[in-house]
Amino acid sequence: MASRVTVIGAGIFGLSCAWECLRRGAEVRVIEAARVGAGSSGGTVGALAPHAPENWNAKKQMQLDALVAAEGWWAEVAEAGGTDPGYARTGRIQPADPATLDRLHARIAAAAEVWPAPFRMDLTGAPEGALLPVSESGLYLTDNLTARLSPRRAGAALAAAIRARGGIIEENAGHQTPDTLKGPVIWATGAAGLAALSADLGRGIGNGVKGQSALLAHAAPDAPQVFAEGLHIVPHADGTVAIGSTSERDFDDPTRTDAQLDALIERARVLCPALKDAPVIDRWAGVRPRATSRAPLLGPWLGHPGHFVANGGFKIGFGMAPAIAALMADLVLLGQDHIPDEFRLK
Repeated sequence: MASRVTVIGAGIFGLSCAWECLRRGAEVRVIEAARVGAGSSGGTVGALAPHAPENWNAKKQMQLDALVAAEGWWAEVAEAGGTDPGYARTGRIQPADPATLDRLHARIAAAAEVWPAPFRMDLTGAPEGALLPVSESGLYLTDNLTARLSPRRAGAALAAAIRARGGIIEENAGHQTPDTLKGPVIWATGAAGLAALSADLGRGIGNGVKGQSALLAHAAPDAPQVFAEGLHIVPHADGTVAIGSTSERDFDDPTRTDAQLDALIERARVLCPALKDAPVIDRWAGVRPRATSRAPLLGPWLGHPGHFVANGGFKIGFGMAPAIAALMADLVLLGQDHIPDEFRLK
């Protein structure tokens, strides 16, 4: 008899865990309080960018494994559900500060040690066909590992794949509690879930951090994404460029955009002059789940047998999703706990 798994939350962690369990033969039901991608997974940016290769650790290794696997993983999702998630490994460029060239050479060397072939970093002149950011040195740090996807289309693609394989997704289902659900249950409930965990365990587990982002109408579908001065500038296949994001600890309205996003857009226009006149076609704000450890938060929900947590995908949820889903499926379906200590809910 197939295992029956319930997943609470239809954001990137919930849908990815549901899909991975389905791939392994489980019967899966996803329960979502509102709609697919209603929380922080419904944003616009979609940058799947690697951590800096210096000071290597388990978190960076897992993210690297997920980024390497992502192309095949998302291709299978697209084929199963017939919906394109907007994935492409288009690479990334970063303007090289003249004062940090020695550090960049060290970063390139570190990438050569820890990234598998054919992935690499290079220091180059202006790449052709790029959404070129201003560079004081005339040089750019490039890599061919970074990828992009459309967060909203990725959520829709996962939902389509889950339904095509016989999984059930219940939207607008309201609030759930562990007392009313029989395990195994995976709780992937974002910032609200971190608050619930903190209250249940009597200690601070994490909090929500607001982010704002925008979409501009500018067609550069094959161009690498740009990372400069803390901004992600991500061209998508549909003729848009995403810009993000702010990081706000204190906020009154979690979904309202404001002058902070205006400033972000203007900074992006200065950094990439090609965007100077590109119209803004979408503004988004939402609250992302940030665990106190800043790492994903995974494992059994202490005090609730049969219930498990997959949360804390702050800024890296889409990039880590294939690896997180595999860890949770191993734990829930096979009883095999491969969760690194840095990610473990304790």
